[in-house]
Amino acid sequence: MRLAGKTALITGAAGGIGRAAAQCFAAEGASVILSDCNHTGIFEVREDIKKGGGQATGIVADVTKEDEIVQLFSDIESSFPALDILVNIAGGDLEPVADIELIDYERMSKNLDLNLKSSILCCREACRLMKPRRYGRIVNMSSLVYRGSPGQFSYSAAKGGIFSFTRSLALAMGPYRITVNALAPALVDVPVFEKVLGPERWKTMAEDAAGRYPLQRIATPDDVAKSALFLASDDAAFITGQILEISGGARL
Repeated sequence: MRLAGKTALITGAAGGIGRAAAQCFAAEGASVILSDCNHTGIFEVREDIKKGGGQATGIVADVTKEDEIVQLFSDIESSFPALDILVNIAGGDLEPVADIELIDYERMSKNLDLNLKSSILCCREACRLMKPRRYGRIVNMSSLVYRGSPGQFSYSAAKGGIFSFTRSLALAMGPYRITVNALAPALVDVPVFEKVLGPERWKTMAEDAAGRYPLQRIATPDDVAKSALFLASDDAAFITGQILEISGGARL
């Protein structure tokens, strides 16, 4: 198993991608720390992993709040022998399809807090634990919209910021043998879209996107999870500062 003996923190673990990543990492032997602001969600994921024979612990934290991030890593430091892997999955677009004239300061700020600042702060705390051991794997969550997306101004700015931050951190952490990479998925089939958009609108959106992707389908959570697993494993020990597009060939 590729992650045997490793401890991995996954933020946003109650969401579709986070759940898939947690289950994938646990199946590969990692002791998984599940973090999310959704207490019920991480409890369900933890129980699913344990039923499958894996190891998982849940820690409730809101990563838009610095004090809760600091407490999360303090709890990890006091309860686990080491933190080997951080996967920053928590995120989401809180200001979708906004005209430039209608950008709302509060929603824009929340987008930056959830998608960019949370990752920066989690990386700061993770590096504090990883540097003395001279080992670590960090995987950040960008999005294909880091290339630009009309109507997703603050979200694409945040995801572009993730890419720039990932490259900067990779340069800084390389001497400590800590790799830092990012994932950039296209549209992913996660439950939140159907919940927010409704079944018919989501089906139309998914089919439209699939028709434009060369592979003729949208991504599954497992597609993203397995890419995160690769970057978190020692199979990717000589890869750092990269952004891996999980896009089915979109925007080639």
